[in-house]
Amino acid sequence: MPKESVKLIIDSCVLPEVFLKVVKAKQMLVNKTAKSAADAARMCGISRGTFYKYKDFVFEYNSASGGRIITIFVILEDYPGVLSSLISRLYESGANILTINQNIPVGGSASVSLSINTEHLQADISQLLSLLKEVDGVKSVESIGSE
Repeated sequence: MPKESVKLIIDSCVLPEVFLKVVKAKQMLVNKTAKSAADAARMCGISRGTFYKYKDFVFEYNSASGGRIITIFVILEDYPGVLSSLISRLYESGANILTINQNIPVGGSASVSLSINTEHLQADISQLLSLLKEVDGVKSVESIGSE
């Protein structure tokens, strides 16, 4: 009989240290302080195999990002590839894009609003906004609400 998957919130002080190291390695990948999963694992003192064994099952709890739908408003420079780069960064961060609305560029800038589901986000909302601000061609980013 297969085991039923049950989600739990457990204080990290009662867990083996390896789980915290996996979470730290995942954060290093999101923040780009590690170039690869192997680098992140090595820097955290775990094997690459251990990282891959647990990476899809261990997440840092953050009440600000747990499964909400948020709307992000972004101003982009009007040149090819900026929106694509923004979407790639959202994908890399674990965001699930629900809607995208891009307005026609005016004066070299285009406004874009995105609704995203944060359930699988690998960073908190403020970290995500910081990562999006780093995308070449992004002028401004702000969270304008949630549902």
